Amino acid sequence: MRVHVPRPRSLAGQLFAMQAVLIAVVVAGYALFTYVSDRSQAEDAARRQALAVARSVADSPSVREAIGTSDPSAELQPYALRVMRDTDVDFITIMNPQGIRWTHPRPAEIGQRFRGHIAPALEGRYFTETYTGTLGPSVRAVTPVQDDDKRVIGLVSAGIRVEEITKRVQAQLTALLAVAAGALALGAVGTYVVNARLRRHTHGMNAAELSRMHDYHQAALHAVREGLLMLDGQYRVALINDGGRELLGVASEEDVIGRSVAELGLPAPLTGALLSSEPRVDEVHLTADRVLVVNTSPVSGGERRGTVVTLRDVTELQSLMGELDSERGFTQALRSQAHEAANRLHTVVSLIELDRAQEAVDFATAELELAQALTDQVVAAVSEPVLAALLLGKTAQANERGVELVVSEDSRLDDGLLPPSLPARDLVTILGNLIDNAVDAAQGSVRARVTVTAYTEKGELVLRVSDTGAGVDPAHAEAVFQRGFSTKPAGPGGRGLGLALVRQAATRHEGTLAVAVADGGGAEFEVRLPLRDGTKQSAYAAAGDDVGAVSRSTVSGGDV
Repeated sequence: MRVHVPRPRSLAGQLFAMQAVLIAVVVAGYALFTYVSDRSQAEDAARRQALAVARSVADSPSVREAIGTSDPSAELQPYALRVMRDTDVDFITIMNPQGIRWTHPRPAEIGQRFRGHIAPALEGRYFTETYTGTLGPSVRAVTPVQDDDKRVIGLVSAGIRVEEITKRVQAQLTALLAVAAGALALGAVGTYVVNARLRRHTHGMNAAELSRMHDYHQAALHAVREGLLMLDGQYRVALINDGGRELLGVASEEDVIGRSVAELGLPAPLTGALLSSEPRVDEVHLTADRVLVVNTSPVSGGERRGTVVTLRDVTELQSLMGELDSERGFTQALRSQAHEAANRLHTVVSLIELDRAQEAVDFATAELELAQALTDQVVAAVSEPVLAALLLGKTAQANERGVELVVSEDSRLDDGLLPPSLPARDLVTILGNLIDNAVDAAQGSVRARVTVTAYTEKGELVLRVSDTGAGVDPAHAEAVFQRGFSTKPAGPGGRGLGLALVRQAATRHEGTLAVAVADGGGAEFEVRLPLRDGTKQSAYAAAGDDVGAVSRSTVSGGDV
């Protein structure tokens, strides 16, 4: 049997109940305070009113004259009833100094003894008190009636019943309760509206659920390996996880939260992508030492609330893709060479079948010598194995595209010269992309040629690649190194990333990248990387190894 456990009240519901109770308590407390205060004020007002009426009656000349007659009640009773009606008091009792009544609202009480204290009045003083008489509890004032010689010849008592005072306070309390009920209703409506809005924002979750969600949120945020960045509506950083700070190379989370994206010091293209109001999908951007895939998505909700940004590090993947492209090119070149080798083999076999063996030997030897000469030329100039293999492969690729790739005679790079601080992968990225760019530019020109020069000079590794293309437009001298820039139509994999990767690698090793005019009129790209480790490069620098030094000039003309 399934037991139904009631779901805890939502946070909005709890706040509504608490605020409603709070408003009710405040209104009830205020009503009670006002009731007590008004009752006290009403009693004080009744005392003042009774005292004023009693003193007015006692000071009346007609009252003193009537007291001197043989039947004071005959004149004083109508007078007292008339004053009671006009002054809104419950009784006016006029009596002799012994307390025997001359007037009373009930005629049967005339001639009876007054119920209350009269001693202070007999001494010539007036006073007020609350006393229970023939009409019930009342607030009364007693004052003496004095003749011209200040002798007490009578007493006057005026009073208002406590019941009447209570009715006055109750009338005021009714009005107060009506106002309090209106305030409570208004407060309840306001509280309901505020809590309904809060309920929408919290999706009806209670405090425990919100706390648990926050814990999950923090755990998931820091467990995600990808970078996560959240921007508010003004493009300020609202949230960033550990992966995001690492990939963007920014300071601690406390130093970043609340700052605008434009203040983070990121590369301009990446900053532009983060500031864009349009979503970005799998855009590749470069930082100082990383290749990032950026996705942005605006936060929906009727108004622009912010942007969610995910960052994925594809630096290693991009390098592997570059190597894969090179391997693919090598494979195509080998396939083409195999096809050519098959044709040459058929030629040799045919010459032997025609009984022309010597010509077959000469033909085969010439082909081997040509291939060996190319290998010897590359290895003699650049004996560093990774770069030598790269140059041999790129030579075959260039030949397939009708471009001649040569290693200049000025090149000299011995095996073991490069320090561990310059990994082979970065050198492949730099030289491979420069050669691919140069082959693209030279292809289709009258004398399609790409020249590669590699040597050391004064503690620096110099890699120079020139082509016979149209050169680089001076207006694009800086733009050619930006991600996404290209003067050629985009291919299946996109263009404009190669030179940006070259500059990133050069900057990472504190090197320089420059573009100048080649001797043949095309473009010449030169990379200089400092050699900090090892001893061989220092020996070269000390010996003044200036082989192949080429002066750089201003950019003019070209295509990338």
